[in-house]
Amino acid sequence: MRYGKYRFIASFLAVPLLLYIVFVVSPYLQALYISMTDWRGFSANRNFVGLANYAELLGDGRFWRAMWHNALLLVVVPVVTLAIALFLAAMTTVAGRRGSVGRGGVRGSRFYQVVFVFPHVVPLVIAGVLFGFFYNPEAGLLNGLLRLLGFDGLTRAWLGDTTFALPSVMAVLIWSFVGFFYVVLSAAMKSLPTEVFEAAVLDGAGGIRTFVSITLPMLTDSIKSSYIYLGILMLDGFALLQVMLPDGGPDGSTEVVAQYLYRAAFTDGRFGYASAIGVALCVVTLALAVVVLRMGRRERVEF
Repeated sequence: MRYGKYRFIASFLAVPLLLYIVFVVSPYLQALYISMTDWRGFSANRNFVGLANYAELLGDGRFWRAMWHNALLLVVVPVVTLAIALFLAAMTTVAGRRGSVGRGGVRGSRFYQVVFVFPHVVPLVIAGVLFGFFYNPEAGLLNGLLRLLGFDGLTRAWLGDTTFALPSVMAVLIWSFVGFFYVVLSAAMKSLPTEVFEAAVLDGAGGIRTFVSITLPMLTDSIKSSYIYLGILMLDGFALLQVMLPDGGPDGSTEVVAQYLYRAAFTDGRFGYASAIGVALCVVTLALAVVVLRMGRRERVEF
């Protein structure tokens, strides 16, 4: 009977597992093999070079600079995005007037919910084009508003300044993703049990105390999952940066690893080295997921 049960389960899993191996595992293995060759991408010649590409990667200053830009995106964008999304979700879900204990938002919450989600509806590529005009030093709306308000000294070539180019791109990323995570956190807040909020009200807890001591701890899993998802996106960051700053920004000040990989493959014709960059980026992404998941597990055990 046990053998029959396992055979029954295997009959259902065989096809999905085969498809997963062919279309997911196999490309990873191919990329790993290509990363150990000097393949130029446009010929059948592939000379096995072992770990030479990885050794070169360790001493590649441009790669580490691009990785540093990804690290900045990984720290700044998720933290600011989730903080704003959490604040907006709290204001439209558990703050202000209450239809029931622990529910209800500020006046006009339904209208705000539509407004907050709208930026996420705009495709990232289109957002990059629009904000490229927005940051234009001569005809851009941002410098135009600064001049109108009398702050001419604050105007600058935002995307042409090594100091402000990357923060300007971060602002666009935050604007684009706040709406999505606002929806995620709002849904998580609405699923919280009302009994806990009723007990807090009976104990005399105020709105801020309730949010800090009850709402926020109960959203830990949602926030953790959101951070992993957004962190993986920030370890990529290719689409928006390639639209706004396809050359890596002034003096390479905004180039990320995905852009460097693209240039190594399609500009320099070094597909083997580009594959090594991709494998390294994959390892960093997996490490990020493992670290965040283990931190969350440790917090639950201590609690």
